[in-house]
Amino acid sequence: MPNPTAAMLVIGDEILSGRTRDANMHYLAGQLTERGIDLKEVRIVGDEAAEITGAAKVLSERYDHVFTSGGIGPTHDDITADCIAAAFDAPIDVRDDARALLADFYEKSGRELNAARLRMARIPDGAVLIDNPVSVAPGFSLGNVHVMAGVPSVFKAMVASVLPTLTGGAPLLSDTLRVVKGEGDIAGPLGVLAEQFDDLSFGSYPFQQDGIYGANLVVRGTDETRLNAAMNALRETFA
Repeated sequence: MPNPTAAMLVIGDEILSGRTRDANMHYLAGQLTERGIDLKEVRIVGDEAAEITGAAKVLSERYDHVFTSGGIGPTHDDITADCIAAAFDAPIDVRDDARALLADFYEKSGRELNAARLRMARIPDGAVLIDNPVSVAPGFSLGNVHVMAGVPSVFKAMVASVLPTLTGGAPLLSDTLRVVKGEGDIAGPLGVLAEQFDDLSFGSYPFQQDGIYGANLVVRGTDETRLNAAMNALRETFA
């Protein structure tokens, strides 16, 4: 059976403007690889409702899981929850269980649960809350879309809450061979090997260091025996 598939939807004008560097995609990709869920696509959209809703619809139909990052805070531009609700035609409002989590947290911290903070308790009907041990305000899963915060520490905590609930497949394995040859010399033999081992993924990543040109040849797959055979063939070819 093939591994489950996934996409990531990164949301926020601050990412597209270059003001904020996204770290969540890199982290999620590594976690999904270990879980045996293949990350197939990443999209970045701004804080525009139509774009978020449209992307969520397309990705949720195309892949087994969709993970979103950003736009579930207390400010006016945090519109992700509403957009995901719209994508699934689900009503959304402040939900009692989410409100209770926030009320307890802010009471203990001596701060007011004001109208802005209460926005973070707005959850679509039918959604399952995602635990947030860092700052309490929950994410949620609706259908196959998992809605999480953009702050990296909170995103990581939410990923840790979600992944154990998902069925994974065979973890993706990889190995690397460093070859001190230009890609023009590597391309032909590498293409032949990629055809011979068509159940594996071959990649060539060039480098230039101290005037030396070369490439790191990376082989990926879920079958360790086949991966080892391909690496042996690479070594023989480029010895």
